[in-house]
Amino acid sequence: MMGGDNELRDLLERLHDRYNRPEFIEEDPVSVPHCYSDRKDREVAGFFAATIAWGNRKAIVRNAHRMMQFMDNAPADFVRNASERDLDRLGGFVHRTFNGGDFRDFVMALRRLDQKFGGIGAYFEGRYAECGDLRTVLGDFREEFFRGEHAPRAEKHLSSIRRGAACKRLCMYLRWMVRRDDRGVDFGEWTQIPMSALYLPLDVHVGAVSRELGLLARRSNDWKAVEELTRSLRRFSEEDPARYDFSLFGVGMDGGLE
Repeated sequence: MMGGDNELRDLLERLHDRYNRPEFIEEDPVSVPHCYSDRKDREVAGFFAATIAWGNRKAIVRNAHRMMQFMDNAPADFVRNASERDLDRLGGFVHRTFNGGDFRDFVMALRRLDQKFGGIGAYFEGRYAECGDLRTVLGDFREEFFRGEHAPRAEKHLSSIRRGAACKRLCMYLRWMVRRDDRGVDFGEWTQIPMSALYLPLDVHVGAVSRELGLLARRSNDWKAVEELTRSLRRFSEEDPARYDFSLFGVGMDGGLE
């Protein structure tokens, strides 16, 4: 645990500067949406990259790029217009327990969101405008996402905040799409959601570093821990607490604090 807030703030800012830079992109899943310049393509590519973001980092990035190849490297168009034959090709994909059937169900869920709301970004921005609370939006999004026909097994690949899950991958995806600065890593395209509303993506590494720094006392990596950690980091940046995801994830990825 660090001595005081000023010392801790200085450490977090140094780590933020070390990792929130273009060099971070290539080996991170955020590299997948960075292949595209169109907002709709980035939304879809980012969602799928985040969806499979568990396990070995190199395998995540490699398989997320493979997903884009299955979608003809035109993810937004594929979601809108893929034929049955196109969708059948997805059966050849697998990443750990996420298989081709899950891939197809997720594409069709995104198609319904596109037809009903104008896309996943339009859904998140619109729902946030209505309620002003990302926790509510996360719960409602999962319910809306699985409203159509799908295999029950697909549901395990989208965490449920209402069951207390940390929703790490969704929080990471939201960081990509909402955060905006001049560093070039995050996209900042969902401007109707303020950065202050974001929550920290919490995984094993971030949790371990956060506890070592005295930012997190809760032992379980669940949603209550996400709220505690985000609340701690708002002391240092109320308007942009998710900036410190770079600090905590980066140092955790590199083996912990020296």
